[in-house]
Amino acid sequence: MSFYLKKIFLFLLVSLFFGCNNENNNDISSEVQQIEVGYITLKSEEVPLQQELSGRIKAIYKSEVRPQIDGIIKEQLFKEGSFVKKGDILYVIDPDSYQAIYEEALATLKSSEANLITLKLKNERYEESVKFDVISKQEADDAKAAYLQAIALVEQNKASVKSAKINLDRTKIKAQVSGFIGISNYTVGALVSQNQTNALTTIRDTTKVYVDLSQSNNQLFKLKRLNKDSIKENDIDVNIILPDDTVYKHTGKLKLQEISVDEDTGYVTLRAEFPNPDGELLDNMFVNTIVESGKQNAFLVPQQAVTLDAKSNYIVTTIQKDNTIQTKKITVIRAIDNKWLVTDGITQTDKIIIEGLGKINEKSIVIPKDVNNLYINSLKEEIK
Repeated sequence: MSFYLKKIFLFLLVSLFFGCNNENNNDISSEVQQIEVGYITLKSEEVPLQQELSGRIKAIYKSEVRPQIDGIIKEQLFKEGSFVKKGDILYVIDPDSYQAIYEEALATLKSSEANLITLKLKNERYEESVKFDVISKQEADDAKAAYLQAIALVEQNKASVKSAKINLDRTKIKAQVSGFIGISNYTVGALVSQNQTNALTTIRDTTKVYVDLSQSNNQLFKLKRLNKDSIKENDIDVNIILPDDTVYKHTGKLKLQEISVDEDTGYVTLRAEFPNPDGELLDNMFVNTIVESGKQNAFLVPQQAVTLDAKSNYIVTTIQKDNTIQTKKITVIRAIDNKWLVTDGITQTDKIIIEGLGKINEKSIVIPKDVNNLYINSLKEEIK
């Protein structure tokens, strides 16, 4: 009996030993595993703010050439795509009928002027004769009235001559502005009229051009707050991104804004002016632009250090003094290259985890590793 009691005692002793050992192992395994992570610390910088807006090129001077009289085009005196000067003759409309009308008006004027001389002399004679009762006062009054009518007729005929001369001159269609002339929509022999809707051709002066930009009303208020003085002085820089993704070599200036908001879209039209000495920017070309929106003290946080929470808020994960971690919600304004522009939510003393985010959770204990040399130095170079 004592043998069995000893055996049971020995079994309990061994079980107790292994139970304690397992408990210790469980305690060790229950301890949070320490994970090495890389962190950075950031300093706030005066960061130039930019807005990307799309727009369309508009020639500052654009003249649609239209006839002011009816007729058949007799000549075309320009080369399509060439530069023309103000006053150059572009088209000639057959002038024969207008020449005839002018000459007829001129002849009528000369006839009325000759008749005026006769009536003037007659009026003068009658004025003297009536003093001596040679003629009746009625005859004198009739002579004076005829003379005055002759004066009016001469003036009327002068106006007719002037009108006929204007129409005759209009047979030569001239450039109203200097610029590059486009394709002719009508050929020699075509019948044109003064009331037609289609232009003969178009002249565009593109030595300077406008870019009309669309911006939301909210963005415009932000732009105004950041650039109060610059907006008044038309001193906001604008750069154009060309269709081949290169930056246009000339910088433009933001000039003015539309005085009302489009009620359908909530957008306001802004207008920038650019020099275009080489004619690289074409009328109606669609371009993207970068508007310098001022400067602001903010943080440029590498995007790999920023994640989203369940509510799609931007967050960063920071290391506390006891090497635990904490998530912080941040305010992101926009992306600049591969960084986020952050205005609120972090401080210059925060150790922001940038390497090892996928290995940790909210209960993790971390081993911090300073990786500022890998990220911050390159960041400063990009800011410069």
